[in-house]
Amino acid sequence: MENLKIDRMTEADLDECVDLFIDVFTREPWNDVYDSREQVTRFFRNYMEHPAFAGFLLKDGNGLAALCVGMKKPWLKGMEYEMDQLCVRPDLQGQGVGSCFLDLIEREIRKENMNAILLNTERGFPAEEFYMKNGFGRLEQLVLLSKELADKKEAQDGVC
Repeated sequence: MENLKIDRMTEADLDECVDLFIDVFTREPWNDVYDSREQVTRFFRNYMEHPAFAGFLLKDGNGLAALCVGMKKPWLKGMEYEMDQLCVRPDLQGQGVGSCFLDLIEREIRKENMNAILLNTERGFPAEEFYMKNGFGRLEQLVLLSKELADKKEAQDGVC
């Protein structure tokens, strides 16, 4: 993996990150559909404005090769890195770039005294196999739960 360099994500990288994110996640196997480019831009801005934000870029001679967004998260055994999104430019996928990027991220977060990486991914997608190949394991004792919040009439003065 020559000419690959890790860097921290900044506001100056926003447009390039949005372009890569849309390019990767609108393809197979994800086929995501976004309301607009602005929706994805807001996603990145919301992350970048959070005090616990930790975003990483991998650059090569052609620009942005990969990105990762996540948060520093306190836990009983110290700080952890909660990875939310990681993607690699389509022409570089399957060449070890993602594994190299994960290794560089691990080195960076260790420098900041973070001792673990947590992430969620969809079961059966190629990402699951990729993370397992790179040393991640399933936490069988945990269950991921979600609740969509529909518009409800607000309770008055905190009363149910």
